[in-house]
Amino acid sequence: MTGRSLLDNRPLCGAVGVAGLFCLVELAGRTGFIDPIVFPLASTIAGRAAALAADGDFLADVVSTLGAWAAGLLLTVLVAVPAGFALGTMPRVESALRPVLEFLRPIPSVALIPLALLLFSDRFDMKIAVIVYAASWPVLINTMYGLKDVDPLAKETLRSFGFGPLAVLWRVSLPSTAPFIATGVRLAASIALILAISAELLAGGASGIGTFIIEAGSSPDALEFIVAATIWAGVIGIVSNTLFTLVERRLFRWHLARTEGAR
Repeated sequence: MTGRSLLDNRPLCGAVGVAGLFCLVELAGRTGFIDPIVFPLASTIAGRAAALAADGDFLADVVSTLGAWAAGLLLTVLVAVPAGFALGTMPRVESALRPVLEFLRPIPSVALIPLALLLFSDRFDMKIAVIVYAASWPVLINTMYGLKDVDPLAKETLRSFGFGPLAVLWRVSLPSTAPFIATGVRLAASIALILAISAELLAGGASGIGTFIIEAGSSPDALEFIVAATIWAGVIGIVSNTLFTLVERRLFRWHLARTEGAR
């Protein structure tokens, strides 16, 4: 394998980068550059993370977080996609609501967690509400952007054959917009996971990765548990993003080929 092909192999490059960071942190601890009391050795954290993978209580917390993540992401798609189509196909409505959208979009979603706590007594409902608010933006915007990319000639051709607005939407607009929606959902999945754990960290609850991290703070080896749990949260995020990317590439190869051809 040539040097160029090695650089093009993203999984291999990623693995080399992770291994390099692990060795660097381990070396810094072993040589005393970083005090192991202040920050544990990389090998210690890796061992703790491996132990958590076999810990039933931690796995139950992971399942709880993933349950809120999946429910929030599903509700996000059910809300944001129709809203994106409505705004993308009705310019007057989009113009009327754009100031409201531009006002709401920059608001940090984490800052809304205290408000969500006042509105929702149930912690699960609160997490879902925050997830939907934060994750809806990439799906909504990508749906609207995808509608603008639809070939107007294709729509006019269907209209000339007597097809109505719903038929044009179903036969032309939706298939053309689907790759953009898929990209929005992939981005929303990462945001949903971040908000699920953030809500657990700030609002607590009966279970969840964030709740585990809070409770681990009172243990003798608090830092080891916290960093190990955080690493698993990152691993879950990487795995989910990889799966969504693979599905997106498999379903929409034609769109990727068209995009690369345009370049």
